[in-house]
Amino acid sequence: MFSLTRTDGHLLSTDPARLDLDLVHHWLSTDAYWALGRDRETTARAFAGSLPFGVYRPEDGSQVAVARAVTDGATFAWLCDVYVDRSARGRGLGGWLAGAVRDHLAELGVRRILLATNDAHQVYAGVGFTPLEVPQRWMQLDQRPPVSRVTGKEQSGGTPLTVET
Repeated sequence: MFSLTRTDGHLLSTDPARLDLDLVHHWLSTDAYWALGRDRETTARAFAGSLPFGVYRPEDGSQVAVARAVTDGATFAWLCDVYVDRSARGRGLGGWLAGAVRDHLAELGVRRILLATNDAHQVYAGVGFTPLEVPQRWMQLDQRPPVSRVTGKEQSGGTPLTVET
């Protein structure tokens, strides 16, 4: 297990037993655009197959942030499911968490970490992440069903739900 304490007392730990998976599932399935509607079992399996990072409040030890790295522990990692509780935002925890993940993976020998974000580019740039220079080299196979941004539920093959603004 890896742990690190920030100067203000926040504790980061990779101990999976410390994760509040019910809380993590709630955060991701209701407030994270990339995981809206994700079921609890999928969240549990995803974290079980990854290197988890939890951040805990100094006053009471309650969890305030999470991230996971899907990694071989030697050459490559995908940083994902990075989430800071809304009540704890604005204190630099996201950047600290991303930097701690980066540093811990570097200690394992991992030299390439990828991530995807719609809205937190500055947070990740602050700890050294840069846009891909040659995205045409990268390919994907994305077999996820479409998810409604309104309900967070998978859409069936019917007409997508739209919202007039």
